[in-house]
Amino acid sequence: MSNPKYSVIIPVYNRPTEVRELLESLLTQTRKEFEIIIVEDGSTVTCEEVIKEFEKKLAIRYYYKSNGGPGPARNFGFAHARGDYLVVFDSDCIVPPAYFEHVDQALKTDTWDAWGGPDRAHESFTIPQRAMAYTMSSIFTTGGIRGGKKMLGWFQPRSFNMGISKTVFEVTEGFRFDRYAEDIEFSIRMKKAGFRIGLIPDAFVFHKRRTNFFQFFKQVFNFGKGRALIGRVHPEEVKITHWFPAFFAFGTLILPLLLPVSPWLFRIALGLSVFYLLAIFIHSLVLNRHAGVAFLSVISALLQLWGYGLGFVSEKMRRRTIP
Repeated sequence: MSNPKYSVIIPVYNRPTEVRELLESLLTQTRKEFEIIIVEDGSTVTCEEVIKEFEKKLAIRYYYKSNGGPGPARNFGFAHARGDYLVVFDSDCIVPPAYFEHVDQALKTDTWDAWGGPDRAHESFTIPQRAMAYTMSSIFTTGGIRGGKKMLGWFQPRSFNMGISKTVFEVTEGFRFDRYAEDIEFSIRMKKAGFRIGLIPDAFVFHKRRTNFFQFFKQVFNFGKGRALIGRVHPEEVKITHWFPAFFAFGTLILPLLLPVSPWLFRIALGLSVFYLLAIFIHSLVLNRHAGVAFLSVISALLQLWGYGLGFVSEKMRRRTIP
């Protein structure tokens, strides 16, 4: 395809099975004006054979580069793109058939320079994956900032589901960080450059995230590190809300110590914690209609708060130079 409207950029690292599922979902799109650019970021288990299954069905190009992280891999894809708009998906996403229909309509109505959309849990996801999907988009854990209709602060597109005009890339030169909050930092620079950024609620994807809670904890730990890195180059973008997970983690550590010192303060703190976790359980139960998902949502929320908080504090204590 010589002049596609959209160029879909997919960085991948050792995930051929996920790429197959993503490409299968792109086959079902009702709008076909897109090309696909797969950037293999130094994988030892490549998806080259998977690409061969789809190269006659989709306008797809495949590149292999040395490992440099998702940020540089996306920039590599941007530089090779032919489309007017550059769309980024993570390899662990599944894209609903009407995705580009919703984007087309939004671009006609709002003329966004850059956009993002929500992520949801697919019915085929495991119960832990559905719980993780809930906590990563819930108003009780992230403030809805990952794509909900209600959110705290201005909307920042995330790289699992992000689109930009080619002009945005030419002006900003794409991602600055190689990993860890690279999408947030990119969104901040887009805003500072004066580009119009919007949420397209109907342009959602099904995002698998991680398959178990250990991987999830590691992921949110890195998210916390990323926010601290953001603070080094954009200090105004670290708010008191970003400290909340660290306060929560510290509070759960000292909670048992309050009992002998101040029983009434211990009871208040414990009561508030139980109320908060109960609210998460009920909210997840209402949304997911599954008691197992609701229960694991509480576990996932605790891991998310602890992981993010510890990652944030650990990076705050380091003296890392940002290039």
